[in-house]
Amino acid sequence: MRHLGMTPRTTEVGEKEQNGDVESLNGALKRRLEQHLIVRGSREFPDVEAYEGWLQGVLEAANRLRQTKLQDELAVMTPLRVDRLAEYREWDVRVSSWSTVRVGYNAYSVPSRLRGEKLKARVYDDRVEMHYGGELQMTVERLHGRNGHRINYRHVIGSLLKKPGAFARYRYREELFPTLVFRRAYDALGAGLTSWKADIEYLRILHLAATTMETEVEQALRAMLEASALPLAEHVTAMVAPPEPQVPALAPLVVDLGAYDALLEWREELAS
Repeated sequence: MRHLGMTPRTTEVGEKEQNGDVESLNGALKRRLEQHLIVRGSREFPDVEAYEGWLQGVLEAANRLRQTKLQDELAVMTPLRVDRLAEYREWDVRVSSWSTVRVGYNAYSVPSRLRGEKLKARVYDDRVEMHYGGELQMTVERLHGRNGHRINYRHVIGSLLKKPGAFARYRYREELFPTLVFRRAYDALGAGLTSWKADIEYLRILHLAATTMETEVEQALRAMLEASALPLAEHVTAMVAPPEPQVPALAPLVVDLGAYDALLEWREELAS
C-alpha cells in the first residue's frame, strides 16, 4: 500500500459485498474449474502433484487472454521490492509428558526425546513442521478442524510402558493399533489374561514393533493367531528377534619372532 501510495480500508465483518472484486473473481474461478472438471469427466487424480499440474494448466489458459493488458500495466509499474510473505503460521508449543503437543486445536505426537521441551510449530496448508533449537525434527500431515489427533505409537510407547495402567484409559488408545492384526492380538490377550496383564503384554509387543520391524511383528502375530496360540510378548520376541551370531572357536595365534631375527641378519649380510 505504501509503495503504491494507497490507503487500505478494512471491510466489515460479514459484509462480503464490500470486497466485491475479489469475491467475484473467486466465484468466476470456481465456476471455471467446475466446467473443466465436467469436461474432464472425472474428479479423481492419482496424487496432489497431478492435480496441481492440471490446475496450473487451467489457470495459464485463462490468463493467456490477458497477456496484452498485463504487459501494458507492467510497462508503467515500478519494481516492488518486498520480502516474501511467510507461507506458514508459527506456534510456540510445549511437549507434554505424553509426548504430545496441541497445534491449532488439534493434537500431534512428537518423539519422546522432546518431552518437556518448547517447540516451534510451523503450520502450512498441508503439513505441520516441528522445529527445536532451529532444526527440523519432524513433519506431519496437517489436521483441519478441531479436536482431531494424529498419534504415532512410536512416539508414546516409552511413556506408556512406564505407566501401563494408563493404557486402559488412554485418550488416543485406538491410535495404538497399527493394523487389524494388532487389534486382534490385543483382543486375544484380553480373552486369555486379566485386563492389566493383557495391557502389559500388548505394550511390550508394540514396543517390539517400534524398535524392530512392524511388518515382522505383524507376521508373527498373524501366525500365532491362526494357530490359536496366545500371543505373549516373549513368544513374539522369540519369533522376531534375530538369532544370536555363532562365533567360531579359533586357536590362539602364536607369533614366531624368529622370522624377524632372520630378516635382520639377512639385512646385515647385505650391508657388509
